[in-house]
Amino acid sequence: MHTHPRLVQITALALGIAGAMAFSQAHAAAFLLKENSVKAQGRSMAGAASAKGDASVVANNPAVMSTFDKNTFQADVTAIDLSFQFEGGGSAAAGSPLAQPLTGGAGGDAGGLNVVPAMSFIKPLSGQLEYVTLGAMISAPFGLKTEYDDTWAGRYHAIDSDVKIIDLTLAASLDLSERFSVGVGLVYEHSDVTLSNAIDFGSGICANPQTQPLCFMPNPVTGPYGPQKNDGKVSVNGTDNSFGWIFGMNWRPTDNLSFGYSRRSEIKHDIRGTATFDVPGTAAFVTAGGAYVTGPAGAKLTLPSIDSFSATWEVNEKLALMAEANLAGWDSLKEIRIEFDNPAQPDSAEDYSWEDSWFYSIGAEYKLNERWTLRGGVARDDSPVSLPHRTPRMPDQDRMWYSLGATWAVSDNFDITASYSRIQLVDTPVVGIASSSGSYLSGEYDGGADNYGISAQFRF
Repeated sequence: MHTHPRLVQITALALGIAGAMAFSQAHAAAFLLKENSVKAQGRSMAGAASAKGDASVVANNPAVMSTFDKNTFQADVTAIDLSFQFEGGGSAAAGSPLAQPLTGGAGGDAGGLNVVPAMSFIKPLSGQLEYVTLGAMISAPFGLKTEYDDTWAGRYHAIDSDVKIIDLTLAASLDLSERFSVGVGLVYEHSDVTLSNAIDFGSGICANPQTQPLCFMPNPVTGPYGPQKNDGKVSVNGTDNSFGWIFGMNWRPTDNLSFGYSRRSEIKHDIRGTATFDVPGTAAFVTAGGAYVTGPAGAKLTLPSIDSFSATWEVNEKLALMAEANLAGWDSLKEIRIEFDNPAQPDSAEDYSWEDSWFYSIGAEYKLNERWTLRGGVARDDSPVSLPHRTPRMPDQDRMWYSLGATWAVSDNFDITASYSRIQLVDTPVVGIASSSGSYLSGEYDGGADNYGISAQFRF
């Protein structure tokens, strides 16, 4: 017996890309990770594009590299302890005579402990090129790993998501005057997305007129077919390599003031990978028409442009105040359209309609003595995702940052920095969200993260 290929319309790769967006949501709006500088984290990222002495400016504002007068190597590591829990329920085969409550629990804590590294190097040139400074940085600007229980109530929306996006930035800055510099960088970006979710083939069989009689033999209660009785699974892995750019300016009107602006370009990915379908033996006939067969798939994804506005004021020899505002151009993400190489598996599109979002932060540093500097900051991070487009793959919501940090100058050329940030989400409702398997899920997410950072900087 044959079934229509839309029996259970799979949007696996789209959900995987969305997973990148959703599951870094406890750190920055949508899927933007800001953890590339432990010093800046201690100020809730205030002054990240204008403050001196932080080699992460290679990726945050390359124009500030001109303020370095020594070769500088810096390594940053942030441990992100994410807590991400769902409370609610839903219905399988919603709207049909066989509708029933979703089985399974709340999924457990989908977060966990993950590490985000970064490494940067700055080299001021000499001689006839003394106005030029070069830099390189490796960072992880997007992505996080999360995992729900295999049998949780929202398994048809998401189970596993493992997103790795790594940047290599090569940059140069030029002093146009004693007070003004510009910088430009080339960004090489690698993306690797792996995800999985369950498929309720039983609901699809009962919804298809050709196969619906199977759900009533011998009856809907004891028969072998029905909602949540014939679960399968799909896993998707996709990768891509792409290029972007960053441009920055740094104006230092006085010795105590620094203003920075940078723009990171959109980066377009053409992700290609494999969709692996696991179909239970009782539902194997759904593949007779050629659908739900393991094979290649792809999707186009445009990562947003980011505009950063930054200021640092050294009030006196001990106290410095910083501020930062970032605008992420999420309006570039209108939909994710999946194209399957298998002609029997139709394209699928997910509507996102995201909006641009702002991040604001203020922070301060206090030089306690020659060896110790203390810092702190607070930030507001707005989400680009509105309620109608919020799903378990992207339950994104506004959040607040609260940060503390300290630097120990071990010697004149070597220092160690540590930071702690608490990132707290506003309670996040998810209401009446449909999965590709026809289930509906509603409830609320409670999430947040504790970030612990440590870095070392060596100048020579």
